[in-house]
Amino acid sequence: MNWFGKLILIFKDRQLRKKILFVLFIFLVFRLAANIPIPGIDTENLQKFFNESQVFGLLNLFTGGAMSKLSIVMLGLGPYITATIILQLLTMIFPAFEKLYKEEGEQGKQKFNQYARMATVPLAILQGYSMLILFQRQGIISSISPLLLLTSILTITAGAVFLMWLGELISEKGIGNGVSLLIFAGIVARTPMEVQNIAANWDPSNIPLYILFLVVALVIVAGVVMVNEGRRNVPVSYAKRVRGMKMYGGFSTYLPINVNPAGVIPIIFALSILLFPGMIANFLSNSGNQVLANISQGINNFLQNAWIYGASYFVLVFLFTYFYTAVTFDPKTVSDNLQKMGGFIPGIRPGSSTAKFLQHILYKILFIGATFLGTIAVMPSIIQGSTGIGAFGFLIGGTALLIMVSVVLDMWRQIKAQIEMKEYEKF
Repeated sequence: MNWFGKLILIFKDRQLRKKILFVLFIFLVFRLAANIPIPGIDTENLQKFFNESQVFGLLNLFTGGAMSKLSIVMLGLGPYITATIILQLLTMIFPAFEKLYKEEGEQGKQKFNQYARMATVPLAILQGYSMLILFQRQGIISSISPLLLLTSILTITAGAVFLMWLGELISEKGIGNGVSLLIFAGIVARTPMEVQNIAANWDPSNIPLYILFLVVALVIVAGVVMVNEGRRNVPVSYAKRVRGMKMYGGFSTYLPINVNPAGVIPIIFALSILLFPGMIANFLSNSGNQVLANISQGINNFLQNAWIYGASYFVLVFLFTYFYTAVTFDPKTVSDNLQKMGGFIPGIRPGSSTAKFLQHILYKILFIGATFLGTIAVMPSIIQGSTGIGAFGFLIGGTALLIMVSVVLDMWRQIKAQIEMKEYEKF
């Protein structure tokens, strides 16, 4: 069946149609919340600040413009993502967390997610306070009274928790990963405004730049599709088993291992970590302590360098691809499940030998996937460093396109899987 036929099936299937409409409804709620400003805050002087800052420009992009409007969801999913990263790092350090996440099944993962929700609240309070004090020090907002500051922080924290809840609702009742889809919705919401800005500032002398951006965009789309759809098929055979008067097994299949099992998550994690030093530096840039102010200015100048930004971005995407895959894909568990079902990889002993073989295959193809994903992510940075083009919107465009394509592919894969499941049920 071609893609057009599957598209028709989406709207014919009542359950699938309901899930997609639910996701669109959550998007609408998110966009309404993104346009509700914090009480008592004047937002007129914010636009210039976000246009000139690469760090806050990226943050504003991922919140769908909510930060530049100082809305109630101005922090976006940043606190929740940070909390998740911290807890997943703890699984690599503390065996109790690793056991909770990997060995206690669905109940353990629910507890793990609950800890992430609890950690989101103090992180949102800290980030909200830091952002408001930063804007005050930059002269963007007027002096805030203690009562108004407390009210604003509580509002921002509630907005972050509300957005986290919306993301979990999408994952539970909709289709796709809720966090990725809300970030996708924020990027898509900014697209008409970016197109309008390009049209308003159209300059014939910049036509080579526009052509270059178009070529890079096509390369990014093709690269992301190739990486996300690429997989290594490991052959698996099942031994014949006799139970009563019937014989089971005796057939061969394969175990697919994706080139990039982590999807778009490494990019989101990498950007969350990459933006953190810039936020701290901006917060301390107008500090009364001259030493701290000088250090903050140095960090800002360091991060504004396209080559340094690109190298840091590449390394973080590469490392988080391995890290997230190590957390979510356990070769030992796969090996044990195969052994329980009477399956084995031809030429490999069941048990620990199979686990080592799968780990070797996984890390080998992950090197290709992580390198390719990191290269595509930093390609706009490389072009900026080579040409000297100083527009951070070029960098944002590449990152946004990378996330959008990855999220669309992941969602389409899940929709296709549900369609195929319905077709099997007919038989």
